[in-house]
Amino acid sequence: MLTALQELALVAAVLLTGLMAGLYFAFSIAVLPGLDQGGARTFVTAMQGINVRILNGWFALAFAGAAVATAAAAALHLAGDGERVVPWALTGFVLYAASLVVTFRWNVPLNDALEAARPATGESGHAAQAGDPAEAAEAAREAFRPAWARWNAVRTLLCTAALGALAHALVLHGQASG
Repeated sequence: MLTALQELALVAAVLLTGLMAGLYFAFSIAVLPGLDQGGARTFVTAMQGINVRILNGWFALAFAGAAVATAAAAALHLAGDGERVVPWALTGFVLYAASLVVTFRWNVPLNDALEAARPATGESGHAAQAGDPAEAAEAAREAFRPAWARWNAVRTLLCTAALGALAHALVLHGQASG
C-alpha cells in the first residue's frame, strides 16, 4: 500500500511539475515571440487577457499541486526507499519552490503593473489618460516585456530542473520497488 502511494505521489509530482515547466517554456518560445509580431497595443491587451484567464482551477491545480505532490512524495518516501529517493524529491521541491519565489517576487508584480497600464493604453473601455494611447502601450510593453521574459526564463529553468530531479526520483523508486 505504501509503495502505491509513494508511486502515485511521485507520478503526480512529475506530471504537475511537467505541466508547469511546459507552460513556462511555451511562453518563452512561442507566446511572447508570437505576441511580438503585433503592435504594442496588441501585446499589452493580449498579455492582460492571458493574465486574467490563467487564473482558473486547472492552472491552480498544476501550480499549487506540483508543490503539494512533491512534498507528499518526499514525506512518503521517508520510509522504504527514502535513502535514495528523498534527496531527489527534496531537490525537486526546492527547485520548484524557487520557481514560485521568482513568480511571486518578479512575474506577478510585473503582471500587476501591466494591468495598471490598462487606462493609459485606452483598452477595455477605460478612458485613456492624456497622451497618445499607442505611446502608452509601447511604454507599458517596454516596462514589462524584457524583465518578465528574463524572469520567466529563470523559472522555466528552475521548473525544468525540478522536473528532472523528480523524474530521477521516480526512476530510483522504480528500481527499489521492482
